[in-house]
Formats: sequence, structure tokens, C-alpha cells
Amino acid sequence: MGIYTLTALVSVVVVLAIELLWLRTGILRTWRYWLAMAIVMGFQVPVDGWLTKLSDPLVLYNEADMTGVRAPWDIPVEDFAFGFGMVTLAMVLWVHAGRREERRSGTGDGAGDSGRRQEQRA
Repeated sequence: MGIYTLTALVSVVVVLAIELLWLRTGILRTWRYWLAMAIVMGFQVPVDGWLTKLSDPLVLYNEADMTGVRAPWDIPVEDFAFGFGMVTLAMVLWVHAGRREERRSGTGDGAGDSGRRQEQRA
């Protein structure tokens, strides 16, 4: 297993551990999270595909450091793992920070529900 593959897998495991064992925001169980991930993928595929296309690449990879498996438009599958980890970590930290702020200011119940309640009223 190459270093690029290993770090991609480790990034996913670390982010999932942060979410599931430490911060426990619950975003992985929400449709909003999965919608956001679909939107990210919708932009990642054409951009990453253009950058990594084997016919005229702008970004070069050492094939020995990765699986060599490439999905649509020659995108290394490891790129999807890194994208998942990066976006998921940003979202988990964002939700966690918002909940901490709600608890400090007393504007919510600390569970991050105030935004959902406002949406339901609208």
C-alpha cells in the first residue's frame, strides 16, 4: 500500500473517529450532510478530472504511492477519500463550534437545534 493510499485511508478513519467517538455532532445521520457531500462531489469530479486526466495532466502522481485505481476521468480514488475527510471534518467542526456558541450565549439548548427550529417556522 502506497503512502498516498495510506494517508487517504488514515484521514477518513481519523475524521470518523473524531465525529463518532469525540464530538458526536450526528451530522452523518442528516440528509443535509449527504446533500452537501453530493454538491461537493458534483464540483470535485469535473475539476479533479480536468486536473488529473492522463491525456494531459496538470497534477502528477507517483503511481507507486497509490492504488492506481482511477474513477471517472482518471481521478485517483484516494482523492475522493481526502475530499470526504476534509469536507466532513470542516462540517463537524463547524457544527460543534455552533453548538458551543449556543451553549455559551444561551440562545439554544446546546444541541444545535435552533437553526432547525427557525427553518420549520419559515
